[in-house]
Order: sequence, then structure tokens, then C-alpha cells
Amino acid sequence: MSTTDDRETRSCVSCGLNIAGTNAAAFKCPDCGQQIYRCAKCRKQSNLYECPDCGFMGP
Repeated sequence: MSTTDDRETRSCVSCGLNIAGTNAAAFKCPDCGQQIYRCAKCRKQSNLYECPDCGFMGP
């Protein structure tokens, strides 16, 4: 898969919004290291997120 295809499939783990080309955050899960993406709106509102791999929950 190319990096262009990878960007198109990125979505916010909190709300599911496609984050390609937006001011989103990308970080690794504190427990398992899985890459997590969050949109600016969910970050600003401190919406909860859950890691899809290990179930870790954070603000």
C-alpha cells in the first residue's frame, strides 16, 4: 500500500471522521504501541478514545 492510500484510510479513533488532510494528532498507544489518530475537534473536547488493539482508554 502506498503512503497516499494509507492517508486516505486514517480516521479518528473517537468519532470515525476521515482525518486525511486535517489538523489531526497521531500518536502511539501508551500500552501496546498501536498508531492512533484523533481529529482536532475530539482532542479539543477531550473525548474519550479506545485503542482498537488492546482496549486502552484515554481522554
